[in-house]
Amino acid sequence: MSSAATWRSEDEPEMHAPQGAGEWFRVLRRALPLALVTFGCLGALLLLRQIERPIFGMHRPWTPAITRFVCRSAFVFMGIRREVHGQPMEGLGAQVSNHISWLDIFALNASDRIYFVSKAEVAGWPGIGWLARATGTVFINRDRREAQAQSALLEERLAAGHRLLFFPEGTSTDGLRVLPFKTTLFQSFHAEAIAEEFKVQPITLVYSAPEGEDPRFYGWWADMEFGEHFLKVLRQKRQGKVEIYYHPPISVTNAGGRKALARECEYVVRDSLAATLGSGSLPGES
Repeated sequence: MSSAATWRSEDEPEMHAPQGAGEWFRVLRRALPLALVTFGCLGALLLLRQIERPIFGMHRPWTPAITRFVCRSAFVFMGIRREVHGQPMEGLGAQVSNHISWLDIFALNASDRIYFVSKAEVAGWPGIGWLARATGTVFINRDRREAQAQSALLEERLAAGHRLLFFPEGTSTDGLRVLPFKTTLFQSFHAEAIAEEFKVQPITLVYSAPEGEDPRFYGWWADMEFGEHFLKVLRQKRQGKVEIYYHPPISVTNAGGRKALARECEYVVRDSLAATLGSGSLPGES
């Protein structure tokens, strides 16, 4: 995630705690198996990594399969439909996506072997930070003085064949817009060691709210508390869906520089979201 201020809207959907025994039962019925699978598989991942690391070093040929299993299972437990359009890229490259919710992590991990690039603060978040570190997330600081060292780290991971995934908006939104893509991290894609064969694949995430709910139902942004939003999703009787659109990869050498590459990826994602939502255009940064 690149450096950017948190996006805010004029109004945010109301958060209500589960009401009555029925809703609390639904929360527990979904949360308990989700927690058991997540933390049980995390333990297995950490043990397997002790064997994997000395043999393969930075490469992780086995443990990403555990991550994908957990993320696919999460949608089953939560009752949210997941639809994939297109194919994840093959070969040397990175992916960029719009950012809407904490659910993005599950949606994108469920479909491909990837490693997220995230702001350094996430490493310290309870639960989420632990999971992020275990699955190989790359953490970066929002400090310009560290930009060169962080760029070198990203280039090292990319050269090792890791499929890194960036959220170039730098913040999450309500899912009804695409903010301008920040260009800084796109510079890593132009490293001399990888640029000639390197491609970047744009991805569009589209959430459909449960029937009768606010279209922004799954969006998680600004000052929303994770716990409240998590309960809001789990207590919902009838869920909606998330769609993942994999677009054709773009060659770095033919893009015309990092700014042009970022702009092209942004246009692809923006147009795809507008078409899927049935809107001719989307609001941008506000």
